[in-house]
Amino acid sequence: MPSFSEQLRTEAEPIWRRIFDHPFLKEIMDGTLPEETFRYYLAQDYLYLEGFGRTVAMALAKAPDSQTLQDLAHRVMTPVERPLHHKLLAEAGLTLDDAQNAVRSPANTAYIDHMLQTASLHGLGPTAAALLPCPWTYHLLKDEVGQSEHPLYGQWTRFYVEGFLEGSVEAWRGFVDQMAADASPAELEAMRHAFLTSSRYEFMFWEAAYNRQQWPV
Repeated sequence: MPSFSEQLRTEAEPIWRRIFDHPFLKEIMDGTLPEETFRYYLAQDYLYLEGFGRTVAMALAKAPDSQTLQDLAHRVMTPVERPLHHKLLAEAGLTLDDAQNAVRSPANTAYIDHMLQTASLHGLGPTAAALLPCPWTYHLLKDEVGQSEHPLYGQWTRFYVEGFLEGSVEAWRGFVDQMAADASPAELEAMRHAFLTSSRYEFMFWEAAYNRQQWPV
């Protein structure tokens, strides 16, 4: 029988297919994405990862035993994509201040709020399920998008092609499956809802980046 995380992955397939077919990623691959759009994306992603990190820190308090606590602590202390961001920001002509002072888009704000609310109101299972779609979909870019030959975008795709998120995906899938093993039907449904909602926000994040989404007022 497939693991619970694999069941979630299968259910989310129509959403993930929309992600992998998004024109943002297609234009990254062929090098035609406007660099201003990529700069917008980098700043938004920098802000998103801060929200992701805060959610991971909240998840730490939900650990049911010492081993899980240690495993979660390792996730808090390994912000895998931060060095990539620092390098790409400079390559794209942005400073850290530019990224830190950017205004979070409506989609980015809603996504972060969803993760933080899940961590506030639920246990580790739904929290891990809310966090999992981000590293998992990015990890799969190695197969779904591949290596861009663009001088800037190629640095971004290489990170995923070389599998730097594999450990992160394995860890968060492990937390989801561990918590699902003893979860009640209501808890499993909360995990399912958290995972699918984050998957939808992943698509919305790409859409917002592609359109350089701004607040309407």
